[in-house]
Amino acid sequence: MHDHCRIDRRTALTLGAAAALVGTRPAWAQQKTVLKYGNDHPTGYPTVASVEMMGKKLEAATNGRLSVQAFPSGQLGGPKESIEQLQIGALQMYAAGVGWMGSVVNDVNVFNLPFLFRNTTHMQKVIDGAIGKEILDKISDHPTANLVGLCWLDAGARSFYDTKKPIHTVADLKALKFRVQGNPMFIEMMTALGSNGVPMGYDQVFAALQTGVVDGAENNAPSYVFDNHYQAAKYYTLTEHLIIPDVLVASRKSFNNLSKDDQALLVKSSRDVQMDNRRLWNEYEKAAMDKARAAGVQIIDVTEADKKAFQDAVKPVWDKYGAQFAELIKRIQAVT
Repeated sequence: MHDHCRIDRRTALTLGAAAALVGTRPAWAQQKTVLKYGNDHPTGYPTVASVEMMGKKLEAATNGRLSVQAFPSGQLGGPKESIEQLQIGALQMYAAGVGWMGSVVNDVNVFNLPFLFRNTTHMQKVIDGAIGKEILDKISDHPTANLVGLCWLDAGARSFYDTKKPIHTVADLKALKFRVQGNPMFIEMMTALGSNGVPMGYDQVFAALQTGVVDGAENNAPSYVFDNHYQAAKYYTLTEHLIIPDVLVASRKSFNNLSKDDQALLVKSSRDVQMDNRRLWNEYEKAAMDKARAAGVQIIDVTEADKKAFQDAVKPVWDKYGAQFAELIKRIQAVT
């Protein structure tokens, strides 16, 4: 623990020194800036690997002056702590789940509506287009978030997995306890489905599944498999109820400490990350599903009729949270 404190103090001093040097251009030009990047997932995970690729590009473009140091597997804390570190400039970048981001910047919550997107392709068209850009700008322009929205990262479609039984219908969820991200929308989504939503940090899920604190969770296939949740929960139901991207955010404080040229370079490099991450994601998702099948996981397909029943069940969440986004939802649904 003490080591982390030391690192953060040193980083703070470095950033302080960098800020002080802004006025003296030649010294600033040689100043080496290491952007600390936090991620909940392990080394090799697409949202880690794609930002490390960006780091290499930044190093090449700036002769080593700008670089990225990744801290995967939640080494610097979970989402809540990481966002707080970003806000004070102790961390420079973080891949935030839109579930977590929505509790900081409300505009992001439109993406958290269950069954908002028809499928993954629909979601990608939305984040790659004008609407995706608008919502990144809402993060950057938010008066108190102190963040910069850099780009979207594919994070697959989330489905239910559990330790008890195959889930085929809404009725099968009754009275089961499912871990969800700490956003009221997801807790209420589980309530609407007749289940109990238990908010907890991602780092606690595996132990909670093993010990029966929760009966299940919901996530994309790579998280389910490569973070070993499949070892505890042998049933995976392809509801794809949430197709929510992650968002790469930077600390506003650290971003403002960069020269205008370096800011522009970071923003430009982030656009590449969005596509690099998607390519890596597709490979990773396929590998995860293959591994799950090989391990004897029961993968349950959901029929269109059953999916419709899931969609109908979450109507209370749409009624409560969707009204404020009515115009935007229309535009999202019109994207083809």
